[in-house]
Amino acid sequence: MASLNRVMILGRLGADPELRYTQNQTAVATLSVATTEFWTKDGQRQEQTEWHRVIVWNRQAENCCKYLSKGRSVFVEGKVQTRSWEDKGGQKRYTTEIIANNIQFVGYEGNNGASPGGKDATNREGDSSTTSRFPQADASPPASASASASAVNFDDIPF
Repeated sequence: MASLNRVMILGRLGADPELRYTQNQTAVATLSVATTEFWTKDGQRQEQTEWHRVIVWNRQAENCCKYLSKGRSVFVEGKVQTRSWEDKGGQKRYTTEIIANNIQFVGYEGNNGASPGGKDATNREGDSSTTSRFPQADASPPASASASASAVNFDDIPF
C-alpha cells in the first residue's frame, strides 16, 4: 500500500521569517505560521489557533525573508517531518516541522503594494527568479480586481 505525506496550510506569519545559512552556504528560513479554526458552541463563538513551524530552503528561503513579514498571509505546501536530538542536559527532545516545497505569498495588505512590514513589493521588475516561482507575490492585482477583492472577507472562506 502506498503512503502520502503532504501538508497544505493557509495562515498568517506570527513573526518575521528568520534566515540563516548552513556551513555550505545553503539558505534556510524558519517561519512561524498560525492557522485558526472558528466554530460556534452554545451560541458563543469559539476559536483555536494552531502554530506551525515551517522550514524553507534555498532561493525560496531568501525570497521569504525578503518579501514576507509578521502578519502576512502565506500558503504552504510540503511534508511533515519529526526530528529528535539530545539537549545539553542529555534529555531527548523532539520537534515536528513542515518542510516546505512550495510557498505562495497571498495578497498584499495596505496601499501601493506595500506589505505590513513596509517592504515595497512594487519594485521587482528585474527579479525574474521570484516571478516564476511566486507569481501571487510578485504581481499586483489588476485594477478591476481590486474593487471586488476588497469585498472578500477571508473569515467567511471555509478553508
